[in-house]
Amino acid sequence: MVAGLPRCCGAERVRRVDDMTVTAPTIGLLHGAHIPTLGLGTSPMNDTDTAAAVRSALEIGYRLIDTAENYHNESGVGQGLRDSGVSRDEVFVTTKFNKAWHSIDGARQAWRNSCERLGVDSIDLLLIHWPNPGQDQYVEAWKGLAKLLEDGSVRAIGTSNFKPAHLNRIIDETGVVPDLNQINLNPYKTRADAVAYHAEHRIVTECWSPLSPREILAESVITGLAERYQRTPAQIVLRWQTQLGYVTVPKSASPQRIRENTSIFDFDLTLDELASISALDQGGVGVPDSDVVGH
Repeated sequence: MVAGLPRCCGAERVRRVDDMTVTAPTIGLLHGAHIPTLGLGTSPMNDTDTAAAVRSALEIGYRLIDTAENYHNESGVGQGLRDSGVSRDEVFVTTKFNKAWHSIDGARQAWRNSCERLGVDSIDLLLIHWPNPGQDQYVEAWKGLAKLLEDGSVRAIGTSNFKPAHLNRIIDETGVVPDLNQINLNPYKTRADAVAYHAEHRIVTECWSPLSPREILAESVITGLAERYQRTPAQIVLRWQTQLGYVTVPKSASPQRIRENTSIFDFDLTLDELASISALDQGGVGVPDSDVVGH
């Protein structure tokens, strides 16, 4: 593993029970919870497809599911959780809320709305989906999240698509540091500045769209490593992310790919190989500008 990775806990290899992969290693979050390093992303899928994918993932051994108000599939996540038969307290559920709820009371209402759609009594990790600085209410939303954390309604709180400047502001004005910031990160978008800021403040980095665009998987460095390790290109990219200490949530509706994505914790890329993947970075090209876009 790479030296100096942030708070990697649960570093044991993936366990196998009856030939079924069970649970990824976890990372400790600032406020005490532990999040699996690999989860299932659910955007864009409708409720029906989401329920089927979540059930498959949980039966295979996933214990982290990522959704959002804006994905319009929280009900499907809840249905998949119930259909799987896996106990609620074994699954780390993440969701995010939109700018309509950017206030102290709004954050609590967003939490209630998501709990109702998911069919749960609590949420493990609740995120502000975008900062929407033009609206200038994300600090109030963050204060609302801090209250939810304080009263135990959530186990962890965080942000999505926040730049270091946005993070600086909420920390400076509230004194509460996010557990996690979910950003668009893959070998074309390594986000060095954001990752360095996260590490300095003990914020876990989570990758959304970790395998997009698909052209990444055709890069010679990726295909070469896939051949060397007898893995799929997607497995190589996901291993790069987890070895760098990130949480990653690849989306798939295919049970085969969902299962393949778990088979990444029984081999390690070398430091040189990690660096060769990072060298694919395109300098921020295609990263959504969260000072301009958001919902």
